[in-house]
Amino acid sequence: GKGYAFVGEEHALTVGTKSYAVDLLFYNFILRRFIAIDLKRLDFKPEYTGKMNFYLSAVDAQLCRNEDNQSVGIVLCKDKDDLVVEFALRDIHKPMGVATYRTTSGLPKQLVRVLPSVQELKRQLQTKRI
Repeated sequence: GKGYAFVGEEHALTVGTKSYAVDLLFYNFILRRFIAIDLKRLDFKPEYTGKMNFYLSAVDAQLCRNEDNQSVGIVLCKDKDDLVVEFALRDIHKPMGVATYRTTSGLPKQLVRVLPSVQELKRQLQTKRI
């Protein structure tokens, strides 16, 4: 989308004497807020919202400036039960959502046409080493 900047993968947040890592962290210049994404290979569990709430509190306290809006969290998991998600988010006051992902064995046709093949990438790497 427009206005997004990639801040980091496994972005470190130190709270107290321990270090924690947000899977993906972005900043949106239009919305003026950080977007934290927690990637899960499993189905949604209610405890994921507590972890995301913790991350959002740390991001807001450590990274946000006065002009920034409250950070948003997305828990991206394999599958979810909507009622379990509703109960898990019911009393959470930070902007947070849960979404699922789908894996495929290949790239969509429109991307195959525009992205280089593995062979092309290998050729490019070989020519840069010379």
